[in-house]
Amino acid sequence: MTTARPAHLPSAAFFQRPRPTAEQPLVVMMSACLGGVGCGVDGSTNGDHTGLRSWLVRPEVRIVKFCPEHFSFGTPRLTPDNHGGNGFDVLDGKARSLAEDGTDWTAGMVKAAYEMRDRALREKVDLAILMDISGACGSTVTYLGSRFAADKVYQQGPGVAAAALIRAGIPVISQRDDRSLRMLRDLIDGTQLLEEERDHWEKEWYQGYFGK
Repeated sequence: MTTARPAHLPSAAFFQRPRPTAEQPLVVMMSACLGGVGCGVDGSTNGDHTGLRSWLVRPEVRIVKFCPEHFSFGTPRLTPDNHGGNGFDVLDGKARSLAEDGTDWTAGMVKAAYEMRDRALREKVDLAILMDISGACGSTVTYLGSRFAADKVYQQGPGVAAAALIRAGIPVISQRDDRSLRMLRDLIDGTQLLEEERDHWEKEWYQGYFGK
C-alpha cells in the first residue's frame, strides 16, 4: 500500500486561481449531509458540520448538494459498503456494493454515482467536498466489506460516487482534509492562514494503518 498524497485532492495550482466573486462564484458540490440535509442512513446529517458550512455559505460560493444513496434508496435506509474493492472497482464491475443485510445494491449505487457526476458536469462544478468513509462519497478511506463486521477492514480509495467524480476530473476534498479545507478557505477569503493543518492521508491514523 502507498501512503503518498492521493491524486484526487486539488493540486497546488487549483488554489492559485483568482479569488471567486459573487459574479463568478466557486461552484462546490457537497455531500448533502455535509450541507445540512437530513439524508444520512438514519435521517441525520451524519454529525454537526455547521462549522464547515459557516464559511462556505456565502455569495462567492455556489453549493450543489447531492446525496447519491438517498437518490437511489431513499431515507432512512440500510448502510451500503463496497466488497471486493473500492469505488473504481465497483464502477468497473470488479467489486460489489452490498447493504448491511447482504442485499446487492450495486446497480443503484452505480446509477447514483453517474447521476452525481452528470449533475456536477452540468453545474460546472469546480470541486467536491464529500463525506469520507461513505461507500458512496468516501474519497480517501472506505470500508473493504461491511463496516459492521467484527474484524472490519479499511481500504484506500474512493466510494462509488466519488470515483465517478474523480474520473470526470473533479477534485475531491473530504471533511477530514484540514489542509485542503484551509487552503480553500484562504482562496475564498483572500487570506494566507495555513499553518500546521494536515490532510487525512498525512495524519497518524492513516499513516499507521496503511503504512504497515
